[in-house]
Amino acid sequence: MGAWRKEMNTALLLFLTTAVIGGVTGLFLPVLTLLMLGVIIRQVVQISRFEKWISTGGQSKYPKTSGIWEEIYYHVYRIKKNDKRRKKKLSKMIDQFRQSTEALPDAAVVLGVHDEIDWANKAARLVFGLQHTDKGQRIPNLIRFPEFIRYLKSGNYKEAVIMPSPVDNRITLEVRIIPYGAGLRLLLAQDVTQLKKMERMRKDFVANVSHELRTPLTVLRGYLETLQDMDDGHSPLLTSSFQQMQGQTERMQHLVDDLLLLTRLETQQKKSQCVDVPSLISQVCKEGDTIENASRRTQLILDTNAHIVGEEQELRSAFTNLLGNALKYSPKDSLVKVRWYQEKGAVVLAVEDQGEGIAKADIPRVTERFYRVETKRHKKVNGTGLGLAIVKHVLMRHDARLTITSELGKGSCFSCHFPVERICN
Repeated sequence: MGAWRKEMNTALLLFLTTAVIGGVTGLFLPVLTLLMLGVIIRQVVQISRFEKWISTGGQSKYPKTSGIWEEIYYHVYRIKKNDKRRKKKLSKMIDQFRQSTEALPDAAVVLGVHDEIDWANKAARLVFGLQHTDKGQRIPNLIRFPEFIRYLKSGNYKEAVIMPSPVDNRITLEVRIIPYGAGLRLLLAQDVTQLKKMERMRKDFVANVSHELRTPLTVLRGYLETLQDMDDGHSPLLTSSFQQMQGQTERMQHLVDDLLLLTRLETQQKKSQCVDVPSLISQVCKEGDTIENASRRTQLILDTNAHIVGEEQELRSAFTNLLGNALKYSPKDSLVKVRWYQEKGAVVLAVEDQGEGIAKADIPRVTERFYRVETKRHKKVNGTGLGLAIVKHVLMRHDARLTITSELGKGSCFSCHFPVERICN
């Protein structure tokens, strides 16, 4: 404001001087014209000097001047200096970020709007075989694994994709894409070779042990049945022992069968056919009533006649486990509702009971293998702890999801949501 006031005072003083000289000489207009011409020439010279200084980036010391132009030069110079300081600070932060990401054990690649590579760290160059000169190249042209390309084009990055390393197929990578900014994405790849190897070993172990147990169990059951036939009932201890042995053998047999089913679900390829779900559910409900020796404990509600693409035996196993659990964990005189209906984007099978319910803390874990909710019951409920794990794997193979709502003392509802894209009738 001081510079502007000084500039205005100078202009006013020049005008008064011109008025005095013009009044004395009688040439007011010519003198005023000369004054205005001088002011214009001065401003043109100042603009030319400013343009020349700013065209060089304003790096050098600004020219000496006075008045408002000195203020303009000073403000521009200060802005440039602050901008330079900020750029230096930002450059330092970027260098620190790059150094830290270079040290990451996981691969990281920054992708542009058109899937072009903007930047990649050292781990990415190693596992993907990228070079510094690949910057700007589209990543589908360099990583041609079909599953990865489909994942990249899908735009649905909720789940990761498993793929072999392009430079060494002995290395297994878990690749995940995280969108950020305006169309930018961060590709992260983790070496999960050891995890996959351990998982494969676990699956092989369970499969081998389950297969190996079937033969001795069959032999034990055979001899046990023979011994029971020979039992004349004179020894209550012997009869009771045979019954307990029979019960434990059957329990072991169910456990082996469930383990083998889980192994098949994890290893076998998917087979698809059009499954008549209403008919299948009706059969499962009839079998459930027979198993529980109950007089029509299930209430079947078919709100849709939708058939879905899937594997009938796998679906039968999942539905049977859900209904069996509902019948086992609810009072003998209570009703279990089984409903097949369609909602927006999905067809749903809901199994609702009036049983003991599940605590909120236990709900996320009930689909884990061998996990059983610790609850004080009047009567022990037999089970292998694999039923819901089987349900979970079957639904995963059918692109479906399981939702569980429950309240202690009031019951639970297990819902299987199948995408409408699987409707086949």
